[in-house]
Order: sequence, then structure tokens, then C-alpha cells
Amino acid sequence: MDSHLLKERALAEGAPVIDSEAATFIWRGPQRVFVSGSFQDWSGEPLPLERVAPGLWARTLSLPHDAYVEYALKDAQGRRLKDPLNPLLVDDGIGGRNHFFYMPGSAPTPLGHRARGVPRGRLTRHRVETSEFAIGPSRQVVLYQPPGAGPCPLVVVLDGLDYLKLGSLATVVDNLIHARRIRPVALACVANGGSARTVEYFCSEATRSFLLHKVLPLAHEKLHLVDERRQPGVHGVLGASLGGLMALYLGLRSPEVFGHVLSQSGAFAIPGEGDTNVFPLAQVPPAAPLQVWMDCGVFEQLRDGNQRILPVLTQAGHRAEYWEYNGGHSYASWRDDLWRGMEWLFPPHSLKNSRRTGSR
Repeated sequence: MDSHLLKERALAEGAPVIDSEAATFIWRGPQRVFVSGSFQDWSGEPLPLERVAPGLWARTLSLPHDAYVEYALKDAQGRRLKDPLNPLLVDDGIGGRNHFFYMPGSAPTPLGHRARGVPRGRLTRHRVETSEFAIGPSRQVVLYQPPGAGPCPLVVVLDGLDYLKLGSLATVVDNLIHARRIRPVALACVANGGSARTVEYFCSEATRSFLLHKVLPLAHEKLHLVDERRQPGVHGVLGASLGGLMALYLGLRSPEVFGHVLSQSGAFAIPGEGDTNVFPLAQVPPAAPLQVWMDCGVFEQLRDGNQRILPVLTQAGHRAEYWEYNGGHSYASWRDDLWRGMEWLFPPHSLKNSRRTGSR
């Protein structure tokens, strides 16, 4: 593209300059800058922009037509720079902010915005004593009761406060229930352990005990739930990344409670570390098969582990599905794709025989 035209488009449209399957990053200034982002899973060396005219630098990437991308511009010392041509910023979930954009075939899900006339579920905040099961004396749990519902399944949400804030979880669920795309479900959104998160979510028996013996009783006390003793496996668990790993672990270890697993970008195989112990657990033929929905972005290194664990689960006898989206490891991607798993796991029909049915 002609450098003058590129500059004019950037000033008029913002950056990056986007065509059908290409995005061109732009920088105006005397020094070269670099770009890194979700398109490379934030790994490897940042990519240098090339000088296309005096004081004008650019780099074009080929991207899927429906991709969602987060990125950062950096100087030669690796320091982040604000992109003056792109005001769009998103919380990265770890204390920073990334620039972002959608390619022409993609857009944020409308389910993340409250539609007019949609009743709100009731959110209440609680402190739960951790006893010996987790770091610190107590942990925050936010409970969600769907509007106007009878007894319903519970979904325990790992990294629950982040899912509420960054993943618009309550709004997405409100909209799905109102549109009758899913049956009513309650939520127990559990705060993570901060610096202890890796320990707590890396296939932890202590975390499993905390959820079963502390969070689940609270949910039964405060919410109108189906009794898992009468309908084993009725409840679900949702998590992303290490939370996605822990979600599958909870299902495999406690299928009588968590028969529905929704794992987003599950860290089943850690790059440079190898497979986690959910692989041998998943090989065991189950007495009560799970329903497992997994999704992962095509840009992610965790994609390989997700692809490989799918046949392990299905060959063992679990009902499992896997979906890939053109995006990376971010709450925006998980928010935009969450509806697929929720619809698959909790379709709007009677709970009767839901462990054996549950098709779209």
C-alpha cells in the first residue's frame, strides 16, 4: 500500500488499518517500534515495524477474517507504548491493559450487553471461611440466583470475580436465560487465591474440598438449587486457563456433583512442562460419564493439549465437544464464546435424563 494512502487511512480510520484478512500496524515517530500480541500468544520476540516513509513505520499481518486480537506496541527496550491511533483498551486480567481490535468478520457478542426488558438475576456477596482448604482465613463468593426460577443447577465459576467483571458473566447468563437459549442456572463465582492461584488450580484436592464442603453448602443455603443427591451430576463447573484445567479435574474427581464441565483454554498441557495429571484421570472409564465442553483460541499454545485430550475423554466414555475460535487467551475471547458451551451443557429442556441427553 502506498505510504501516503496508508497514513491517510490510519488518520481517518484509526489503527491498525484493517482489510479483509490483513491488519497493518502504524507508528509515526523517529524510532522503530515493535508489536507483540495475542496473535503470537504473547510469546517469542516482538515483531519490528518497518520504515515505509520518513517518520512512518508499518507492519502487516495476515489474520483470519473473524479474528479478535489484543496487542501492545513496544520500544527497543521493551517498554510499552500507547498507540495514539487506537483508543480501544481492555483489561488484560493481570493488572495491565492491551489495545485490541476485531477483524471485519468478528464483533463482540451482543450477549455481553444488557438488552432492554431482560430481567436481572440477583447477585449477593458472601465471605466463606476457608478453614484448612485454601490460603487466607476467608474467600469472597458471589452468588447469582436467576430471575423467577424454580430449582436449578449450580455452576461453580473459578476465577469467578474476573468472569463477572471482565467476562460479563451475569449479563451473558441473564440474556441466554431470557432468550430461552439455556435453562435457568445459578452461579457461585469464587474468587481466586491471588498469588496462590497456581497452587489452588493445579489439580488441587484442597481446592476440591473447599468447593464441596464450603462453597456448595453456602450455595444450597442461599440459592434455590436442584439436589445433587437426587440427581447426581446435575451441577456444573466453569473455568479458564488453569481454571479450565481445574474445572475438568473437578468433574473427573467429583462426577456425582459436577457432571457438566465448561473449560475455556484449559491448561491441560503446560508448554515446556508437559501433560498434567488430568490425562491419566481422563483415561479411566467412568461410572457416570461427564458432559464436557472445551474451547480454545487458534493462537494459543494450549491448543495442542485441548486437541489431544478430546479423544482421551470420548474414548473413555465421556460426552465431550471441542470448539476453536480465531482469537487468543483473553477474557474478551472467553466472553464472546461462552454461549456455545452454556447452550450445549444446559439446553432449555427438562432436567430429566440431562446426564444422558443435553443435545442442542
